[in-house]
Amino acid sequence: MKSNAVLSSWSMGNTDISRSIEAIWRIESAKVIASLARMLRDVGLAEDFAHDALVIALEQWPRVCVPDKPGAWLLTTARHRAIDQLRRRATLTRTHDMLGHELDMEQEDSNQPFETVAREGIDDDLLRLLFVACHPILSREGRTALTLRLLGGLTTAEIARAFLVPEPTISQRIVRAKRTLREAGVAFEIPSADERQSRLASVLEVIYLIFNEGYSATAGNDWMRPALCEEALRIGRILAELAPDDAEAHGLVALMEIQASRFGSRVDARGDPILLFDQDRTRWNRLLIQRGLNALTRVDALKQTRGPYVLQAQIAACHARAAAAGDTDWPAIEGLYAELVHLTASPVIELNRAVAVGMARGPAAGLALADQLSAGGALDSYHLLPSVRADLLQKLGRIAEACSEFERAATLTQNERERALLQRRAAACMRGTV
Repeated sequence: MKSNAVLSSWSMGNTDISRSIEAIWRIESAKVIASLARMLRDVGLAEDFAHDALVIALEQWPRVCVPDKPGAWLLTTARHRAIDQLRRRATLTRTHDMLGHELDMEQEDSNQPFETVAREGIDDDLLRLLFVACHPILSREGRTALTLRLLGGLTTAEIARAFLVPEPTISQRIVRAKRTLREAGVAFEIPSADERQSRLASVLEVIYLIFNEGYSATAGNDWMRPALCEEALRIGRILAELAPDDAEAHGLVALMEIQASRFGSRVDARGDPILLFDQDRTRWNRLLIQRGLNALTRVDALKQTRGPYVLQAQIAACHARAAAAGDTDWPAIEGLYAELVHLTASPVIELNRAVAVGMARGPAAGLALADQLSAGGALDSYHLLPSVRADLLQKLGRIAEACSEFERAATLTQNERERALLQRRAAACMRGTV
């Protein structure tokens, strides 16, 4: 992760040029790594040579200015660096694999300018990189870290800060993921038609995991980490354009756009959470909502069976279309959740359905579903189960039970802002002020 230290040192003494280079790297790094990985057939090597090019840029650009086409400069420099290194290694070992890499690199370097590669092949290269970074052979944590590293251009330190884990932990996850891919001989290619859907599901899962961690942080002092949401949205938009005929890709983008529209109303001036029913909807970002609705229009045009991300996006759209909380079409949301439960068999989705049932058919009906989940035990450690039960109990006038459930929910969450909110709700419930 040598580029991290170099970027950090440049940031201290060369602020303007450092910001420019960091911004360029964030935009261009995935394309450079993707192109190199296709030629080298090794993601780890590709990232190493891309970082070599970044180090050279950090040394040269402050003296001679940033080139007109920085992405082309980085790729060409990385390619030359790779050819030199592979030639040296091949001279020592004369392995067929290294000689093949060298010939591939030389042929592309001499015959195709960057503009041609970018125009004709970069989209496929990026899609391949997404599929490799999110390969099911990797752990969920490994897929997430590698995706943010390769597709997001984030440094190890940035990923560690985002997920509140030590930097060496993230570094180990990335190293382990690249080693696993190499040892398993995972091909740098777009999956066949037979396995494409299962592989795409893994990609979508990783992107949404990143978004959710930013939208409702599982731990720490902050309720939200918008930078993670923005990164997930950026990668999701790329995927939707690379896979224009996949409804679920557009569904995920629609879902993230609409959820992101609420950022400005989800916390107060102190950073404390504001629940959906209490949010000032005039502060919802109408542009993001419209983008989400446009993505759903693309989904409708594809006429495919509705998957989990499309269904969740349609639920989010129901909220977005309601000018006030009281205008929400809860029967429609209940129906969408019923379809989603049938599709996923997820107890978390079942809990969300209980909320919708409580709004559409009354708190007693919602509580009956929540109680079934409580008896099942699958969500024993999930703080939102007692939180939902507390809200429904409170509406039914069972105040003592509601207070107890709010307090239990507060003990289960690891997010300090959410814990404080639940404790305030428990206190207000006890006082009878809510």
